[in-house]
Amino acid sequence: MDTTTTNFTDLLKNSVVNNFVSDINITKMLLSLSVAFVIGFFIYLLYKRVFSGVLYSKSFNVSLIGMTMVTAMVIIAVNSNLVLSLGMVGALSIVRFRTPIKDPTDLIFLFWAAAAGIVCGAGFYTLAIVGSVFIGLMLFFFIKKSSFETPYLLVVQCETDESERETHKVMTSLVKRYNVKQKTVTHGNIETTFELRLRDNEGQFVSQISGVQGVKNAVLISYSGDYVS
Repeated sequence: MDTTTTNFTDLLKNSVVNNFVSDINITKMLLSLSVAFVIGFFIYLLYKRVFSGVLYSKSFNVSLIGMTMVTAMVIIAVNSNLVLSLGMVGALSIVRFRTPIKDPTDLIFLFWAAAAGIVCGAGFYTLAIVGSVFIGLMLFFFIKKSSFETPYLLVVQCETDESERETHKVMTSLVKRYNVKQKTVTHGNIETTFELRLRDNEGQFVSQISGVQGVKNAVLISYSGDYVS
């Protein structure tokens, strides 16, 4: 029983120690960083292409390339030394990022860059390339698909309930689909906000809505928010 325990302990010890190399192979290091840079640049181009927010941040986009390469460098160092890997785990565990992420899509790109760097640093280049291509195609399809049709907000001020009902009738025949987002009623004024998708010319549509009897004002606003079908 003691022999079995000793053999198992030795086997476990050897399996752990053999996963770490004392010297860093320069060729592998350059290859890992090069692949990390290529994937990071691919993430950079895709983020710039699919960005649909209000203010595009080039510094954030460039940081995606840096994160991919820095993460790959850290993983290369971790693979080279057992003691160093334990020290890095302790050091990185106290790191806190205070920068707020306003768009959930940005968080996906951050995790993607970090994961790609980890995989490249570990030497799984095929996984990094194939996985990044697949993730990129998926994000491009779903993000750009939602922006093929521009969503609009229409703010209409009506005098009476009858003019509001007439506005709904006109909109049904002019837009692909719409829904009421907000409605405010005061004395002598009914303000309604619609979210809609247009069929054709925006200017002609606003003119037709404004021409409805009882409509005091109509404002059409283009925005990049999410649309719920």
